[in-house]
Amino acid sequence: MAKVLDVQNVHRIYESAAGYTHALRGVSLTVDRGEFLCVMGPSGSGKSTLMNILGGLDRPTSGTYKLEGVDVSELSDDELAELRATRLGFVFQSFNLLPRATVMRNVQLPLVYCDAPTSERVERAVRALHAVGLPPEYYDHRSNELSGGQMQRVAIARALVNDPALILADEPTGNLDSATSEMVLQTFARLRAEGKTIVLITHDPEVCVWADRTVHIRDGKLLTDEEERALHSAERGRT
Repeated sequence: MAKVLDVQNVHRIYESAAGYTHALRGVSLTVDRGEFLCVMGPSGSGKSTLMNILGGLDRPTSGTYKLEGVDVSELSDDELAELRATRLGFVFQSFNLLPRATVMRNVQLPLVYCDAPTSERVERAVRALHAVGLPPEYYDHRSNELSGGQMQRVAIARALVNDPALILADEPTGNLDSATSEMVLQTFARLRAEGKTIVLITHDPEVCVWADRTVHIRDGKLLTDEEERALHSAERGRT
């Protein structure tokens, strides 16, 4: 099966007045096309740094990151911006919608930046909203008139509208109650069944139940199978 994402021995070191912070330590990870991967870790584990690198928002200090065979770490700033606009879809915990814009306007926004014709923008936005199961009667609502679950569906539709190679979701259920979270996760599961590739970052083990595969990150490193088994044993011992 073709690999969408191929990360090899990635390190990320930040320098500040206080010294050096080694946020990622030799991370290697591959994700196949159509796979739903969950990256789980506590606060400070390095999962947000990993997400920023996968999203082209940051660069590794060393190592390689390939998206559909393209070495992202070697792209210029302009090429990275184009990659984010055309091959990546982002879903955030805080939705990041324009509050006074309509649902349709929010979903069409990535296509506006790509100079797509108006008729094409409308058609693709409707298709994306249909894919996430938002009823048409909400399309003309402003996003600040929606519930949290509806806003997250709009955010997922916006991530889908450019038919990205990879959807990156950063704690997408973090601001939602349990019932609404399940509705959003059902949306991701449906998209995965349709062949979308998803990497979801979370600290919640209940979210990872929905994924095909889960990897754990601690102190900037992905745990080995043996380390994961030890972690699970320790967690069972606390229950």
